[in-house]
Amino acid sequence: MELILAVVIALVVAVAVTSGLVISGRKKKQLPRAEAPSTTPTITAPPAEPHVGEEAEAPREEPRRTIEEVDLPTAEAEAPVVVEEPLAPEIEVPEPTAGRLVRLRARLARSQNSLGKGLLTLLSREHLDEDTWEEIEETLLVADVGVTPTQELVERLRERVRVLGTRTPEELRGLLREELIALLGPDFDRSVKTESDPGTPGVVMVVGVNGTGKTTTTGKLARVLVADGKSVVLGAADTFRAAAADQLQTWGERVGARTVRGPEGGDPASIAFDAVKEGIAENADVVLIDTAGRLHTKTGLMDELGKVKRVVEKHGPLDEVLLVLDATTGQNGLVQARVFAEVVDITGIVLTKLDGTAKGGIVVAVQRELGVPVKLIGLGEGPDDLAPFEPGAFVDALIGD
Repeated sequence: MELILAVVIALVVAVAVTSGLVISGRKKKQLPRAEAPSTTPTITAPPAEPHVGEEAEAPREEPRRTIEEVDLPTAEAEAPVVVEEPLAPEIEVPEPTAGRLVRLRARLARSQNSLGKGLLTLLSREHLDEDTWEEIEETLLVADVGVTPTQELVERLRERVRVLGTRTPEELRGLLREELIALLGPDFDRSVKTESDPGTPGVVMVVGVNGTGKTTTTGKLARVLVADGKSVVLGAADTFRAAAADQLQTWGERVGARTVRGPEGGDPASIAFDAVKEGIAENADVVLIDTAGRLHTKTGLMDELGKVKRVVEKHGPLDEVLLVLDATTGQNGLVQARVFAEVVDITGIVLTKLDGTAKGGIVVAVQRELGVPVKLIGLGEGPDDLAPFEPGAFVDALIGD
């Protein structure tokens, strides 16, 4: 009996095992396996070398067009080749110089407050005692008029006020205007000398220390001369300051004036000589020579400035030597003026930066110091802000209407 039971159990276990294997096989058939990517690299055969000689392949027949069938471009269809030429700088027409100072009188507003308005206020007091006259004297000194001219002006004013008696505002303004114009020297010839012997241009040399605006003034002076109908050649004899020649050439190109220049650090006297030579060859009216900004304390540099003058004079005498002074330096500018006057014969003065904090009285002081007139004044940064000096218009700007 036990033997039969063991056989039955063995059969049951065998049937169960067989059933599990069949089910597992079916599940595996229902989920097909993804093929693993091939790791074998694809090798591309190199292009075959062309065959030549007997091994060459027979040419294949391809359709070809005759010349009659090909559309050739016509001459009308061809686009013209455009060659762009560099644009010439546009020539500017400077403003006329006649009456320019009158147009720029508003630029003297700051000097007007310190000198003209101050004097009118003091003279309008009911009682002009000694304290008031001392204040008038102090106002003139602060305005850089200078000691001697101040004393002269105060004495004349005291005498005329005493004789006049009544002092209406109109009478005081007229009185002060007359005395200031007299102080400025109305009899000076303030024209820039540009006339020379026939066949040679007028030669103007511009001198001054660093920072006075000398090169800019030379360029603006070229515009003044062009505005007056003269042809100009510029000589860039300032070879020490970087880009000075470029700056001057730019000024010249604006008004059609040619610039003669040399290498940086070259001989200034040689360039000045060549500029006058070119001016003669071109039959120019004026040659303007911009010199280096000499420090008046450097004896060697001042000697070199004298050399430039001597070399230029081999062509003929200099017609004008203009000293450029910064009006804001006041009495310090007079020291510069003295030294320059010893090296070259100064014939005229250009005062720059009179539109800023400069004192208007410096015009009087520098003329007294050198005995030469102020011929031009700078009243701004614009290209046409250099004006011929007119004593009447200048005083009117100082004391107002």
